Amino acid sequence: MIQSPIVVLDFGSQYTQLIARRIREMNVYSVIVPCTIGFDELVKMSPQALILSGGPASVYDPASPVADERIFKLNLPVLGICYGLQWMSYKLGGKVEPARRREYGFAMLEINPPTDLLRGLPSPLRVWNSHGDHVTEVPPGFRITGRTENAISVIENPATKMFAVEFHPEVRHTNRGDEILRNFVVEICGIRPNWFPRSFIEETVARARERVSSERALCALSGGVDSAVAATLVSRAIGDRLTCVFVNNGLLRKNEFEKVTRALQEQAHLNVRAVDASQRFLNRLSGVTDPEQKRKIIGEEFIRVFEEEARRLGHIKFLVQGTLYPDVIESVSVRGPAATIKSHHNVGGLPLDLRFELIEPLRELFKDEVRRVGKELGLPDDLVNRQPFPGPGLAVRILGEVTEDRLRMVREADAIVLDEIRAAGLYYDLWQSFAVLLPISTVGVMGDARTYAFTIAVRAVKSEDGMTADWARLPSEVLEKISTRIVNEVKGINRVVFDVTSKPPGTIEWE
Repeated sequence: MIQSPIVVLDFGSQYTQLIARRIREMNVYSVIVPCTIGFDELVKMSPQALILSGGPASVYDPASPVADERIFKLNLPVLGICYGLQWMSYKLGGKVEPARRREYGFAMLEINPPTDLLRGLPSPLRVWNSHGDHVTEVPPGFRITGRTENAISVIENPATKMFAVEFHPEVRHTNRGDEILRNFVVEICGIRPNWFPRSFIEETVARARERVSSERALCALSGGVDSAVAATLVSRAIGDRLTCVFVNNGLLRKNEFEKVTRALQEQAHLNVRAVDASQRFLNRLSGVTDPEQKRKIIGEEFIRVFEEEARRLGHIKFLVQGTLYPDVIESVSVRGPAATIKSHHNVGGLPLDLRFELIEPLRELFKDEVRRVGKELGLPDDLVNRQPFPGPGLAVRILGEVTEDRLRMVREADAIVLDEIRAAGLYYDLWQSFAVLLPISTVGVMGDARTYAFTIAVRAVKSEDGMTADWARLPSEVLEKISTRIVNEVKGINRVVFDVTSKPPGTIEWE
């Protein structure tokens, strides 16, 4: 077991997990805990350093999130980020006030040496801000080592090993943000690499073995890397007491049910029960147009199928899911006042009367981290590197009601998109590429006849973790092939459009 992590105290920022992720990229163990964690519980974790995350609140608001102020007396290195800087300043004797000019987006940071935290960085440095309050007076003992045009942006107290920045070094928008975090972790804290996929596997397997004990578990397989890795980890812990259930909900891609079942059994060596429940899902979705209601119906129906399988198998206590952190942070407010964006079938859509205890071994990881773990586990490359597919499947790629004919159209169009993306050698360069069926009928001309048919939107994005994404600049000849094939081969479609929206402001999926 790995001991002595860097502990990130979460004050509610949607970037919090990025902080831990950047540290893990240095192969240094980090964990996230609520800012409200008990002081004694925190001490028992034997942290090597603390990082105070950002958050949407104002420190002078009585309802704002707070941590135990005794953390400043632990003689540990502390790094505050955004709200973390403001809360540190406020509690240690500085002043924080509403900004006359708020800072959202890019700003130029002027660095004032000497500085430990920003050592080796150029001035000015482009950084990413997201705050409406400013520190107007620093606490006693601190020096100002960085400013933007509108605000005190970096403060340091090397004597007490306390440092803070107003911007977000964890996001890629900040130039050389990784170096700032590395200066804190390596140079200031003196921490050396101690976290690797193998150590995560060992710890996770041991934890699952201890929790499940002599009980049995079901795993909800989707066919993607997340659930496959989660299943493999728990299978290593409890062996044949894990049964994996792969449900055909009628919302899968073309030929996916058969191909994925075979791959999971023959390549991943998992005990898989394939269940065709497509008609019951389609019956439940009949007439439903609201995307949140679709997700929740699908989530509840999944659980009902698993409960039925569990009854056939006998007593099953645990349900294993491949939930990732982006699923969590966008589905429910987990540790702080982060905004809920959507309900996933395996997070926000779970029924209140769930009879299983959940095991989510990947809950704190991003997709690329899961892939690293999957490779370490020896899973096949074509499974590890598959593009993500949403839990609710094609239901959220059909805007409006889900019908068998609409599923046929989007399924065929989606297969063409993936065929051409693979043929162009672009599949592994993209985070996701897929087709969306729009409830828009447009006039067309085919064979000298007037048509009035549906529209397909093609979506292709590049991303590192799914939290943000940029639309992919696909070659025009690839788009031409996709469009021509869809219009020619998919009955009911006469128009193809290409989505050029990034995330934010859009999301990757359309629903």
